[in-house]
Amino acid sequence: MRTTLSIDNDVAAVLDRLRRTRKVSLKHLINEALRRGLQEMNRKTPRREMFTTRAVALGRLRVGSLDNIAEATAIAEDERFK
Repeated sequence: MRTTLSIDNDVAAVLDRLRRTRKVSLKHLINEALRRGLQEMNRKTPRREMFTTRAVALGRLRVGSLDNIAEATAIAEDERFK
């Protein structure tokens, strides 16, 4: 299949360096990179272990309501709220 690719400059630089060191064609290198990348993208992600957090009692709430943020901030900063 023929197609036109627009390759970013940083990717082109890496491709050019690899092409010169491996002494292979650009077509071969791009096909190899695409195969590896597609295999990686196609892998199923392993299930992660369930993470749990233990609850800790922190005492009673010092603010009656968090609706008044100025009061809550004043109490948190240990100021006298009028």
